[in-house]
Amino acid sequence: MAAGLAASALALVLLVGCVPEPSGPATPTPEPTVSTEPAAPPQLQPDASATDNLAFFTQTAQVVWESEQRGEGRAYIDALVAAGFDRGAMQVTPDLSTVGNPAESIQFSVRWGDTECLVGQVGPSTGQLVTKVLPQLAEGRCLIGATRPIDW
Repeated sequence: MAAGLAASALALVLLVGCVPEPSGPATPTPEPTVSTEPAAPPQLQPDASATDNLAFFTQTAQVVWESEQRGEGRAYIDALVAAGFDRGAMQVTPDLSTVGNPAESIQFSVRWGDTECLVGQVGPSTGQLVTKVLPQLAEGRCLIGATRPIDW
């Protein structure tokens, strides 16, 4: 009897393997939809978080980084002010070292709310624009060390 069952099982496997494909048109696979509309450019969102505004901060600073003024802290501050960021909430480090050489790194920041800062860094030491959201330091500062007055 076991031999009969084995033979029946083998015959069933062979028959299943020989079942013809259904004839007729195949069911089409839906194509994924791709949006052809460009994404909206980032904008200043005064009531949103620093993280929500990081892309706009970065985009604004990137324009300066790609210009002839890439080594001028004032150019970053002016661009951020023109974009709508609060000048009174900003800090920038000097463009020159203490011995008068171009700074290896310039940092600029915008204090955001009571706890966060948008911070950018550029210069030969980074080789590119770097931006981050960082926690505020004591007394609402964003940058460590000497900064220059934004009095223009």
